[in-house]
Amino acid sequence: TTYLDHAGTTPYAKSLMKDYCRMMQANLFGNPHSESPSSLLSTEVVETARHRMLRFFRADPAHFDLVFVANATAAIKLVDEGLRDHGFWYGYHADAHTSLVGLRELAASSSRCFFSDEEVDDWLAQGALIHDEEKSRAYMTTMGLFAYPAQSNMNGRRLPLDWPARLRKSRVRAKGSVYTLLDAAAYVGTAQLDLSDHASAPDFTALSFYKIFGFPDVGALIVRKEAGHVLLQRPYFGGGTVDMVVNSTGDTWKATKQGAFHEALEDGTPAFHGIAALNCALEVHARLYGSMDNVSRHAGFLAAALYDQMSSLTHANGRRLCTIYKGNAADYHDRRTQAPTIAFNVRDNQGQWIGKSYFEQLATRNGIQLRTGGVCNPGGIAFYLGMSSEEMRENYAEGLRCGNGIDEMNGKPTGIIRVGFGAMSNSKDVEAFMTFLRTFIDQETSRSLISKSQDFSEKAVLSAKDPATFMGPSSEKAVSTDDPSMTKRKTTLDKILHTLRRFTCR
Repeated sequence: TTYLDHAGTTPYAKSLMKDYCRMMQANLFGNPHSESPSSLLSTEVVETARHRMLRFFRADPAHFDLVFVANATAAIKLVDEGLRDHGFWYGYHADAHTSLVGLRELAASSSRCFFSDEEVDDWLAQGALIHDEEKSRAYMTTMGLFAYPAQSNMNGRRLPLDWPARLRKSRVRAKGSVYTLLDAAAYVGTAQLDLSDHASAPDFTALSFYKIFGFPDVGALIVRKEAGHVLLQRPYFGGGTVDMVVNSTGDTWKATKQGAFHEALEDGTPAFHGIAALNCALEVHARLYGSMDNVSRHAGFLAAALYDQMSSLTHANGRRLCTIYKGNAADYHDRRTQAPTIAFNVRDNQGQWIGKSYFEQLATRNGIQLRTGGVCNPGGIAFYLGMSSEEMRENYAEGLRCGNGIDEMNGKPTGIIRVGFGAMSNSKDVEAFMTFLRTFIDQETSRSLISKSQDFSEKAVLSAKDPATFMGPSSEKAVSTDDPSMTKRKTTLDKILHTLRRFTCR
């Protein structure tokens, strides 16, 4: 298998699973909310992992705390819990993952989407947050949250990491309490998150550990202690976060834990078995790769090599095979501006789009695993594919749904193809994918794929509008297998697959 979805998750190392199994077999871990020997062992392992992960991100425990959560999305929602009752203003970057965009629904004051880095720079320089005078006065009396991704999960473009420091010195901060939330989930897989300068670090940083190690499926919210007090104002409390609760008619008093921030924010029993695995993951990662800087250089080199080769692929008539969606300032030879991720689509020699769904199916048949679709990045998809908000609404009305196989509408792709490299990638992955891509150059399969993709898309539209119109073989409305048109289609598909098997990448 050629695995090219490191932007989704990196595979876990076999040695990590072996070490983890040995640890689990050799120890008894109890619920940490107790004082038994097994429970104390769990507490020790959890706290060790907490401090080791802070060091991994070069975060001084004197200035930061790490709260274990289910994943990066849960970390983002935890920040909302602290701000929600303040009717906060929310600003977010258009490159944000859907989970960041979702916070706008909870911002009672108002929200703003920054459509470019330049808009953010202007905002920080001028301090002009809201143009409406009434809303501007409201903002002056409320909290604010500015959130953005360290790296686009769509195409790997890396955004400026100095915005939190600049915001603290700007006129924006002078007008009120504006906190910063960095979504580092995509970034940490192939880059060193450096929080050594607490004065310039984000107030809150959300991430998932499987992006780095492949396992365990645990996330974290790294809290800058100077800003942590705002999270303690959340109304909800769970088991383990309070020292006393009065539960009687007319009296709802509680005493939240007053120690470290994580003690008051980790609701219920932590995922202590998964957190314990982080200790193994750290050791295996250091043993295999040495450092995140090594991973970054290695993966970046491979991505640059693939990008250069993909950029040069053309049909005999000179048309480019690949349309690559890259930020204007991004450079695959500069790891500060670009991650080892490539987002693209493919055209045939007549300039027609080859459906992303069929591209993925054919890649799978050739032993290549990658990602296609909208990849939970609505802003990036809209910008790079040239879709207006009206077009997106119309596409939805016409049947487009996430993952339903509709690849093209009104002459535009509905999503992208994404490949990404990581610590385990090697040059053979580049070679295998390039071999596969070259099969699309001036091949007759291109036209067949387009017609098949359009046929599938039409059925998907009908299914989205009326599920009863998209029935399986057992349905009375199903087309008979004796239908000559169905036999012809099957014969055509068999010929396509027979041709592609010649190019199968092992």
